[in-house]
Amino acid sequence: MPDGFFNAAVSVSAGVVAAAGVAVCLRGARRELDDRTAPMAGLVAAFIFAVQMLNFPVAAGTSGHLLGGALAAILVGPYTAVLCVAVVLLVQAFFFADGGLTALGVNITLMGLVAVLVGWGLFRLITRSVRSRGAVVAAAFVAALLSVPASALAFTLLFWAGGTAPIEIGTVAAAMGGVHLLIGVGEGLITAVTVSTVLAVRPDLVYGARELVAPLVLRGAGGDVTVLPDAPRSSAPVAARRPGWFLPAGIAVAVLLAGVVSFYASSSPDGLERVAEDKGFIGQAADHSLGEQPLADYGDVGGIPVGVAGLIGVGVTLAVGGGVFYAVRRRGDSADCGGGAGRDDSGKKVSA
Repeated sequence: MPDGFFNAAVSVSAGVVAAAGVAVCLRGARRELDDRTAPMAGLVAAFIFAVQMLNFPVAAGTSGHLLGGALAAILVGPYTAVLCVAVVLLVQAFFFADGGLTALGVNITLMGLVAVLVGWGLFRLITRSVRSRGAVVAAAFVAALLSVPASALAFTLLFWAGGTAPIEIGTVAAAMGGVHLLIGVGEGLITAVTVSTVLAVRPDLVYGARELVAPLVLRGAGGDVTVLPDAPRSSAPVAARRPGWFLPAGIAVAVLLAGVVSFYASSSPDGLERVAEDKGFIGQAADHSLGEQPLADYGDVGGIPVGVAGLIGVGVTLAVGGGVFYAVRRRGDSADCGGGAGRDDSGKKVSA
């Protein structure tokens, strides 16, 4: 959302909440990231950036785009997911004048904290008793779908509390919830297809499907065998599969989406913009303070083709996200199922 929609009190308060949430997630992400999964998190951030460029039609004259909170939480964990979304929003705001600078706290709170909390909570609730690939994909669809209207309704509450224009909260809530429920269907489909694809090639890299990965058996120097008690169960070891091409292939997909498919994205206003127009508060939107830079509006201001701007965005997001995730990862204790050293419950080092 742009600058101008919220008064100073809400903008500052949301900024404090967002900063505190990101700080907590920086600490929590250390439990989710290691040398093997940190690059995956960078890829997820770049993928979300690319897919967010692809507005898809949801109703006459209205489009939607991916939020990505539920998708990121399922792939790399909830703490890391908030950081992924925050990185994407920062790159969009500062490089592409997409999303206001004073609204950054609100955007991170709604698209990061709320979407991830609702999406991950629903996903875990659904998969708590049913553990199969089909259940994971179905849960991903439902969780992603419902995370979008949840964020939209949270926006309505914030705007009612501190928006810069008077609204009838019931009317706006119905409009926001309705159109974003439709957008949520697209979000759910994108999330389900992505999760299903990664499960097919590297299930060990899907944080939300850890229960489907084979037990990790470690042999000590004395011949003893240690099976990690919290290791997930499966019928076939994942360790035998070494698709080293996964990360380059994922980057190639993000490049294709941002560099080529973005030319065919819907030009219709998104759900928030449509509701703002219909309910009469679109005029509160302020011009972006970086709106004159060449990459603003994804290259439109500087005459840069949207595909080129998309490629730049993927590169910047990958670099910024990769740097953040590499910096906060656990060091030296990654347990790769393919072999090497690990630790048993007592902390004793053992080798595979």
